[in-house]
Amino acid sequence: MRRLWSPAGSASMKSNEFFILMLMLVALVAGCGGGGGNTAPKTLVSISITPANPSVALGSSRQFTATGTFSDNTTQDLTSSVTWGTSAASVATVSNAAGTNGRATAVAVGTTAITATSGGISASTTLTVVPATLVSIAVTPANPSIAPGSSQQFIATGTLSDNTTQDLTTSVTWSSSDISIATVSNAAGTNGRATGVAAGTVTITATMAVTQPVPGNITGSTGLAVTGAVQANVVPFTVDGSLCASGSYPNKPCVSVTVCTPGTSTCQTITDILLDTGSYGLRIFKQALSVSLPQVTVASGALAECIQFGDGSTEWGPIQRASVILGGEPAVQLPIQVVDATFGTRPNQCQNADPTPAAAGFNGILGVGLFTEDCGTACVSFAANGIYFACNGSVCSGSTAPIASQAQNPVALLLQDNNGVLVQLPGIPAGGTASVNGNLVLGIGTRANNTPSGVTAYSASGVGDFTTTFNGTGFSNSFIDSGSNGLFFDAPATLIPPCPSPNAGWFCPSTTLSLSATNTAASGSPSGSVPFRIGNFNSLIGSSNNVFAEIGGSSFGGFDWGLPFFFGRNVFVGIEGKSSSLGIGPYWAY
Repeated sequence: MRRLWSPAGSASMKSNEFFILMLMLVALVAGCGGGGGNTAPKTLVSISITPANPSVALGSSRQFTATGTFSDNTTQDLTSSVTWGTSAASVATVSNAAGTNGRATAVAVGTTAITATSGGISASTTLTVVPATLVSIAVTPANPSIAPGSSQQFIATGTLSDNTTQDLTTSVTWSSSDISIATVSNAAGTNGRATGVAAGTVTITATMAVTQPVPGNITGSTGLAVTGAVQANVVPFTVDGSLCASGSYPNKPCVSVTVCTPGTSTCQTITDILLDTGSYGLRIFKQALSVSLPQVTVASGALAECIQFGDGSTEWGPIQRASVILGGEPAVQLPIQVVDATFGTRPNQCQNADPTPAAAGFNGILGVGLFTEDCGTACVSFAANGIYFACNGSVCSGSTAPIASQAQNPVALLLQDNNGVLVQLPGIPAGGTASVNGNLVLGIGTRANNTPSGVTAYSASGVGDFTTTFNGTGFSNSFIDSGSNGLFFDAPATLIPPCPSPNAGWFCPSTTLSLSATNTAASGSPSGSVPFRIGNFNSLIGSSNNVFAEIGGSSFGGFDWGLPFFFGRNVFVGIEGKSSSLGIGPYWAY
């Protein structure tokens, strides 16, 4: 039979066993807890702010970060939970808004304390607000087009960190990506003025070096298209470039000139002609001339000339009449000198006359200086002038020469652009370059491409000079001469050491010297300072370059501002008796 209940003793034993089991479970649960209920919570001990003591440009922002250190040596980013403050809200504000917590914005130049606070714990750092810094440069106008020989003024506008703008045109350094297509000026008064040289497209760039917020360069640029034909009054030239004969000497400016037999279409274009603002008239070696030209005569015979230059060189030969074309200008008829050392018997003044183009270093000289002819009235009435001679057979003797028979500056005879010239050359880097292109622009203020702007005119004397003061000495016989390939002046060897032989006539300082001279008009006013550099001639010509802005040497008397003076400048040459907005010639302007 089945039992439906157990005895009382059995029931009591089961109850004790259950109690013991429950005690064991409670003990296990207590053991697993590890006693955590008795540990104190961690607390904030300190706050640090980064970056520490920064500087920020006016108008800029700086993000700060607050980091908390706790009692258990752990750290935590508290940037969004602390309360940010500033001791001088007039200098900089600081945000407590979600998403921008800790971002300080510069309001004015000065200093302020930036604080971060949580409960009773705080930290601070100093924020210095410095003047606004350059952020970007814009060059305007954007992507213009010009014709060869014409100019375009560019403007550089800087945007600063405080969102203001500033005209930086005269402060930036301008450059062209290809100076054979367009040049751009860094000269005072013409900063940012680009001039078209030949058809093509270039990039014009304005660059400024900055130190804040980090050292470097900030640039802006735009394109410039040079299109169309060269303007009629523009005569392109090269310095040691394609218009020069191979093996030319340093700093040699070369043009091409077209010479025709008068009254005919028989013409010849001759390259390797030296562009010379220091002389007057066209001279071409007989060896380079293939067209026939009629002889100019005076009463006692064929007119010839002995021309003497400041470096001691001379050219001898007959005066003949030619039809001459400069650029796209209409032809003009005038007397030129045909350089021929075999013509007649050379006078004493021309015993060392250059016999060939190779000996001279050029095929001819285009003198576009201050005067209309190379002697003037002095040779009209005085036979013993030492310049003009009449030759019968091989016998040549001193002679007078009417103005109309003297070698004449062809520019002065042009129909429209006859009051002077503008010589344009870009700046070149220290140490030189292989070659460079420029423009001889005929006329002053006669067309849009030769209108003077930002230049000062310096009147010249009756012989073409003004005064240059250098190292305490005034040189009253100073002139600007593209035909001289260096800057030539007297200087003590203690100031500028000469080169060792065979180049003792040149300067060779151990390091490039930055110098300055003052030019004064022949009339006594105005005056202006001219900075220039003189480098080591031997080192420079030992490079692969041919064109230099810093070569110079001892003068033959006076101060000769040679070709280096022209780099980076627009130089105007005003012909005597001719008027323009710059005055009545003779004058130099730059």
